[in-house]
Amino acid sequence: MIRTRLPARTATPAIVAAAALLTVAVMPVTPAFGAAARGGARRSAKPTVVLVHGAFADGSSWQNVIAILQRDGYPVVAVQNQLASLAGDIATTKRVIDAESKKGPVVVVGHSYGGAVITGAASGNTDVKALVYIAAYAPDAGESLGALNDRFAPSALPTSLAPDAAGFLYITRAKFRNAFCADVRAPQADVMWATQKPLAASTFGESLQAPAWKTIPSWYLVSQNDQAINPDLERFMAKRIGAHTTEVASSHVSFISHPAAVVRLIEQAATANAATANAATANAATASN
Repeated sequence: MIRTRLPARTATPAIVAAAALLTVAVMPVTPAFGAAARGGARRSAKPTVVLVHGAFADGSSWQNVIAILQRDGYPVVAVQNQLASLAGDIATTKRVIDAESKKGPVVVVGHSYGGAVITGAASGNTDVKALVYIAAYAPDAGESLGALNDRFAPSALPTSLAPDAAGFLYITRAKFRNAFCADVRAPQADVMWATQKPLAASTFGESLQAPAWKTIPSWYLVSQNDQAINPDLERFMAKRIGAHTTEVASSHVSFISHPAAVVRLIEQAATANAATANAATANAATASN
């Protein structure tokens, strides 16, 4: 900053006026201008990606995806759900989505059971610009996960589950890797088994209303070698919701074994909606001139 020092007791009115003009010229940005600048930055920023885990996992399971998204400049939040009820997990996820959407547009991603969660949690939020389903459930209104599973031949997962005394389901150690993460190396699969987060069996009978995919554009990644959800069921759901669909030769946990493919789909969803928003803004500006 340029500093001007006036001689003591000798400053004429003309010099004082000149100094005042110079001071104005080098003043910091005013609050009003700063707010406008921040508003511009907000509009041009990349959307926040909200990641929702499925059963037998928690938010840390997204770590490979988070690292790539952050490298690419995306703000990321991973929700931590209790897996005690679909309604409870929808409420938890909705709080996160609503909080992040106050900052700008949001892309919401769900894996497996987390797909049902985002289908309910994102409903009615106009700041959610895309839904991304990763080998995930995408139920219709009033449709339970159990009813979806019954549409196609059963996967290996149901016979791999064991309940505890409280009615929460775990995948048994002997069948964990085959049913859940066959393309993950054995040492990592052992850690995933030891840290798995159980799912309340009652969630398979719960349903939701007003599915978000009916009003929000969707993307879907099918896991071709999935032993937890029948890949044909995944294709059925992807087609029904009109999703932009990609397939990967992966087990159920493509976000762990193929994080680059998962990030690619998330960023496609994010940039497609950014392009649409920019076009809409440009059209609105043209129409107002």
